[in-house]
Amino acid sequence: MKKNFLSILMVVLFAGTVVATNPKWEFRGAWMHTINQGQYAKHSTDENKAYLKEQLDKLQKAGCNAVIWQVRPSADALYYSNYEPWSRFLSGKAGIMPIPAWDPLQFMIDECHARGMELHAWLNPYRVTTSAKEELPFNHIFYQHPERFVRYGTQLYFDPGWPENIEFISKVVNDIVSRYDVDAIHMDDYFYPYPITGVDFPDDKSYAVYGNGMNRGDWRRQNCDKLIETLHNTIVEAKPWVRFGISPFGIWRNKKSDPRGSNTNGLQNYDALYADVLLWTEKGWVDYMMPQLYWEREHKLASHDILNEWWARNNNGRHMYIGQSVNRTMDRADLAPSTETSQLRSKIEMSRAFPGGIHGNCWWPGYSVTNNYKGVADSLANDLQSTIALVPSYPWISDVKPEMVKELKCQEGKLMWFAPVVEGKTSDVVKWVIYQLATNDVAGIEDAENIVAVVNGNECVLPNDVEGDCYYVVTALDRANNESPACKPIKVKAAKK
Repeated sequence: MKKNFLSILMVVLFAGTVVATNPKWEFRGAWMHTINQGQYAKHSTDENKAYLKEQLDKLQKAGCNAVIWQVRPSADALYYSNYEPWSRFLSGKAGIMPIPAWDPLQFMIDECHARGMELHAWLNPYRVTTSAKEELPFNHIFYQHPERFVRYGTQLYFDPGWPENIEFISKVVNDIVSRYDVDAIHMDDYFYPYPITGVDFPDDKSYAVYGNGMNRGDWRRQNCDKLIETLHNTIVEAKPWVRFGISPFGIWRNKKSDPRGSNTNGLQNYDALYADVLLWTEKGWVDYMMPQLYWEREHKLASHDILNEWWARNNNGRHMYIGQSVNRTMDRADLAPSTETSQLRSKIEMSRAFPGGIHGNCWWPGYSVTNNYKGVADSLANDLQSTIALVPSYPWISDVKPEMVKELKCQEGKLMWFAPVVEGKTSDVVKWVIYQLATNDVAGIEDAENIVAVVNGNECVLPNDVEGDCYYVVTALDRANNESPACKPIKVKAAKK
């Protein structure tokens, strides 16, 4: 039955039928990594701010509504941290504050929210260095507790087997969530490091103390499970509306290893990285999963088509966003009978063919979107993400809709309305959606074509290129992205020319 469903889907996709118009509710993210990005250290504070504003403007124009910003690439910080040194990727030298001083994380939060976009703070849990030559600053935790770290290949890592390391990483996460208005905490695919052929991860000391005779693989998976459960509890206790998301390697397990696995033959999260990512959604420890399906559709070992459908069936009631490689997608022509020169359209339409199974996409790297690699930004802005989309709501966090917007009025070309006080609760109204309708029928708010803006303040300048009279409706979004009912529309007459 599953195989038949995928076959039917392929027929629908490539018989020239549009599977779904641009939906109103869809996650459209972009990863912006800082690791090994030399431009930040080369730029002044003002140049970096201008550069990041430009990046966000381009992502917004391409239809993105969330940015995954790397703030802890390797046990360091692109923010004012109470536990770890400033990142060398920001200042050029580890432990040195940028001059003039600024807080990149706070800056990105403010700029994203001003554009109606989300900011997900991206952390790497275990990586400490990226090369053998890298020197850590004197105040790094490594010098306080060297016994809790191991070298694997040329890199230094927290040993996941020491409970003290889980406690420390939890403190780092709590520090961010407690002090910053982030929308989510995000971790990628680096749990236990990718294996080096013929070299086992050197955790004999921690295993001897805490292994309790368990199979080594099961013990390592348990260590990762404890980390994820602990971080979930930490986030919920600090701010229950902040989401927790993981972007794992694209294969959980192959079917030959587990009947629940995918019909693939690649490296496995469960066995190689000791990340049982299905368990994390089953337990409700994460709010979204974002598997990195960077392969082409026809890949023999890890077909994007097969994995897209597999992850859709295995979201376990949590949000599922597909991690898409911009370059690989744009470099490959689509499969016959399509005549598309890239696989962009088919991959997006494929993700939209699973309503309730897949809730959006995320683009890697975001810099390829902002650089318009092979026209990807143009295709997104003018077609595939041409309408504004809202990040789907998280009903397990809250399913209570905000109250209807009050006191909506238009004055001197600007909409204004009442904004309730923010109280530090999940129910806080933090964004508003502005709709432009041809009639006073509020059913029009279900059509993404009618969204003209998402703002984080209680006013919005109206577009000045509207021909004829129209109606405007404003709705409220809370921290869990629940949308209020539509308010009473107000009629705005066309501006005299």
